[in-house]
Formats: sequence, structure tokens, C-alpha cells
Amino acid sequence: MDLNKIRSEIDKIDDQLNELFRKRMDTVLKVAKYKQENNVPVLNKNREREIVHRMVSQNDDALASYTKILFNTLFDVSRSYQTLALNKQNDLALRIKNALSNTPEKLPNTPTVACQGVEGAYSQQMCDKIFTAPSIMYFSGFKGVFEAVDKGLCKYGILPVENSIQGSVSEVYDLMHKYKFYIVKEQKLHISHCLLSNSTNIKDIKEIYSHEQAIGQCEEFIKKNGLKAVVCTNTAAAAQKVKESGRTDVAAIASLECASVYGLNVLAKDIQDSDNNHTRFILISKNLEIYPGANKLSMLVSASHTPGSLYHLISKFSALGINLTKIESRPIPGRDFEFMFCFEMEISSHSDELISLLSSLDDITYLGSYSA
Repeated sequence: MDLNKIRSEIDKIDDQLNELFRKRMDTVLKVAKYKQENNVPVLNKNREREIVHRMVSQNDDALASYTKILFNTLFDVSRSYQTLALNKQNDLALRIKNALSNTPEKLPNTPTVACQGVEGAYSQQMCDKIFTAPSIMYFSGFKGVFEAVDKGLCKYGILPVENSIQGSVSEVYDLMHKYKFYIVKEQKLHISHCLLSNSTNIKDIKEIYSHEQAIGQCEEFIKKNGLKAVVCTNTAAAAQKVKESGRTDVAAIASLECASVYGLNVLAKDIQDSDNNHTRFILISKNLEIYPGANKLSMLVSASHTPGSLYHLISKFSALGINLTKIESRPIPGRDFEFMFCFEMEISSHSDELISLLSSLDDITYLGSYSA
């Protein structure tokens, strides 16, 4: 058996397939134009199901599942091609175009911003990195940040969404789904934890206070020193609690900045398990704003609890050549065994592929286009 001859045979078949593909896509456009002129929906699930059944029945059982995948992918590609060619845009696509036209060239210098925690929190540090002179309102929990933005008390909110050691902050994603706000900007902050106390001797310490994420990021240090960990709402709040307690047998895991803010002694620096400890923060807004240079997009997409539902979602991105940088599932509250997926992708907010994608998806929560 000559491999070159076999490959030559495959090449001929591929050429035939490609010619048939072009003919099919030309015909698909004719169908789309007819549906547009006669106000008929592009998607016809019954028709697609009939085609898949007919194609599968013509092949051996060994090819059944592959045939189904092939034609379902072909349907996804065809719908994407139809949407782009006919310039069909849904309400979301139009709102994005409007935001691109009306958003200022840069963020304001002195907005009122909601942060979780108290003075010295990492959210506050990120806020000061993004804005020149912000007015900061502090809230005890992430929900308070969302409510402040929702009620118009603050124009923006700063929230942590992911840590390089501990992973995603699930509560924030759930709140994004509930409130349907928009991400305006994303930025990373290097997290360097310190052990802060009223005491000057680390041997005095029996108990530490901090946020659960910070505790997880310093797990090796805590175990090595035989310390008891107590969860607080925020690292800076933990530092404040230690100071107000007056005790010398407790310490806080917090930032170096908190030492000066609350007048605490630094017993140890860089106590996190990894030097590569970064937290991604997002800036959220109630209004859709897309600033110049936006090269990333986030969305939440609901998927039915059926075989292949996630595959069909991903195939839409693949068909348009979009690079997905994150896929993460979250359970949908109140709906057993149903999930929404958080998708993050690299794509220009001005691209035709973006409009085509958004116009082809159902049941999505668009979280914004922004620079990262």
C-alpha cells in the first residue's frame, strides 16, 4: 500500500468536498435572502433534525455519531455565514455599535467608585491605579458594590474575579449574572501578603485573620507555623480588627499598605505560597461603555442539559476563528442540573465576527467589551 497514493486520493476527495461546500453556502444564502424577504426565521430546528436523520440513516452505525457532528457543525457555519452576509443585527449588536460611538476616549479622572472592604484593601489599591483621584465608597460585601452602582451612588465598582492561585471568585460571576452590569476595564494586581500584628515577635502569634482567598493563598505558611485561621470579609478589615483588638497573640494577613494605615508591625513579608500571585480585577458599570482599545469580551451563556450543547456553543466561536481564553461553568440558581458558561475571548469590539457571533446566540448575558 502506497501512502502517497492514498493521500492523493484524499486530496481529490477534499477538492470535491470543497467545491460542494461552496455550492452549498451559495444556496444557503439564497435561502437566507428568501427568509429575510418573507420574514421567516433563519433557524429551523425541524429541518436540521430531518437532514441529520437522513444523513445518519445512509451510513453505517460506526459513522453515525461522526455524521451527526459533521452536519451540526455545517449548520452552525451556515447560520454564521448567513448572519454576516445579510448583516443581520439583533438589539445587543446595535447597542454595542451605539456604545462604540458614544463612549469617551478615556475614563474619567475623579469618579465615585464602590470597593469591597475598607481603606488598605487590594480593591482600593487597584482603584487608585486606574483613576487619578477617585472618591471611594466602601462596602462590606461584593453585593454592596453592585447595589451601590445599581442605585447610582457610584458610577463604577471594583471587583476581584480571579486569582492565579485560588481561581475564580464565584460570587462575583453570580452577581454579574443577576445584575447584568458591564465590564469596562480589566487589570491585574500583584498580590504580596504580609503578616501584620500588634506584637513584634512572630512566636507570639496563635491565630490569624484574613479573607478566605488570602488564607488559601498562604496555606503553606499557616500550616508551617501552626496557626489557626479565622475568615474575615476582607484583608484590610482583618488588619483593622487586629488593631482594634489590642491583642498580641493575633495577626492579619494583609497588604504592606495596611501596616501603615492601621499602625501594625510587619512580622513577615511575601508569605503567599507562590511569588506568581496575581488577582484580576474588573471595573463594572451600569451603563455599557466601550473604550478605545477594547480587545477582550466576556459573556455568560446558558446551555441546555442535553448531549452536545456545549460543543455547539464552542463550534460557533471556532467557525469565526475566535480565540477563547476562558470557559468556566456555573450552576443556574433555581434550575437543577442546568449550567451557564462564562466565556472570555480575544476579539476586537469593532470586528464583523463579533456582530455575527452575538446575532447568532440565544439566552446570553453580555458582560462587556474592554481592554485587558
